[in-house]
Amino acid sequence: MLVACALALPLAACSSSGSDVPVLTWYTNPDNGGQAEIAKTCTAAAEGRYRIVTSGLPTQAAAQREQLARRLAAHDSSLDIISLDPPFIPELATFLAPVPEDVAAVVSKDVTKSALQGASWEGALVTAPFWANTQLLWYRKSVAEAAGLDMTQPVTWDQVIEAAASQDKLLGVQGIKAESLTVWVNALVASAGGAIVENPEAPQDEITIGLDSDAGRAAATILQSISQTGVGGPGLPTEDENASLTVFQGDSGSFMVNWPFVWAATQASVEDGTIDQSVLDDMGWALYPAVSADRPVAPPYGGINLGVGKYSKHVDLAYEAVECIVAPENQAQYFVSNGNPPASSVAFDDPAVLEEFPMAPVIRDSLELAVPRPQTRYYNEVSSGLQETWHPISSVNPDTTPQYSTEFITAVLQGKRLL
Repeated sequence: MLVACALALPLAACSSSGSDVPVLTWYTNPDNGGQAEIAKTCTAAAEGRYRIVTSGLPTQAAAQREQLARRLAAHDSSLDIISLDPPFIPELATFLAPVPEDVAAVVSKDVTKSALQGASWEGALVTAPFWANTQLLWYRKSVAEAAGLDMTQPVTWDQVIEAAASQDKLLGVQGIKAESLTVWVNALVASAGGAIVENPEAPQDEITIGLDSDAGRAAATILQSISQTGVGGPGLPTEDENASLTVFQGDSGSFMVNWPFVWAATQASVEDGTIDQSVLDDMGWALYPAVSADRPVAPPYGGINLGVGKYSKHVDLAYEAVECIVAPENQAQYFVSNGNPPASSVAFDDPAVLEEFPMAPVIRDSLELAVPRPQTRYYNEVSSGLQETWHPISSVNPDTTPQYSTEFITAVLQGKRLL
């Protein structure tokens, strides 16, 4: 070894001091390198106490859940810091190291309401909010004006559907049989005053599904209206977020519910010449539509929270690193560089954020109103069961779908039906 070191350059590489620094592995959701940059920043700030390296998780959320569940259940000690999709937190919470009180006080300060709720389970903070996401109502200013719809005021789904139909335009929604359909139905049910799961902390065979209700029927009525009026377009059964954006950017675009990535994506399309600058100039944004004018809006909530593996060899250092990662300045930088909005409300005031994302204040307002998807250990069964019974949109009937969906999901949870 000494001979090898003598021949190697630089000589400093032969020092053993670097091997004494604990290495924390941060398992990250895919992005454009923003998390690796934060890892470098926090490693430098640690001044030798630890070093953070990143390891990418699978692209699909379901595959991320599967890998993490298996490794955590196997007591994998390499899972130091884990990026977690909020719906999977209740299921995996038992494998996470408890958040120390002093850390909880830091990472929960000035966090938007939905992000704090999504990071918690059974009344306690079990993860640290990192970035939070929500859907806005995007609209073509010219179409809204022609339809006589005042976008400075809150709008309902009925108003949006009517406006699109009156102008013979298409409404961008996500009707594909995928997680995005659960996101949509959950927002509708919540805005109508209901909940898909009424007792989320209950055991599997005692969970009460709340779809067979006035709120569930109101949600089904909106889906039926979009299908019957034709504003969903022929691609509705397979339309995901990217397909919705393509429709919105085209000549038939009018309104669209979608995540903030659409702003940067449209800018990029203008720069590469695939769409005209006039499309970007015609884009407006507002809060998600309400189910009815007499009830508050309940936009979708998503994002990523950070947990620390219960079997990590460096739990204390991992939580120290988490505090650094979720610092508001890092969240703001991550928003600007990768387009993922902060969980921290104060990060939205960063001048760089406001310059890059003029709709940032509306995103923050939306995150204060947003409602997480059902927080239950059995989320996978609930979400998959909902997709099975609410797809395709053309089959949704307010008189039958909520009841059938409730019976089907309940039977799945009780082991009487298979997905």
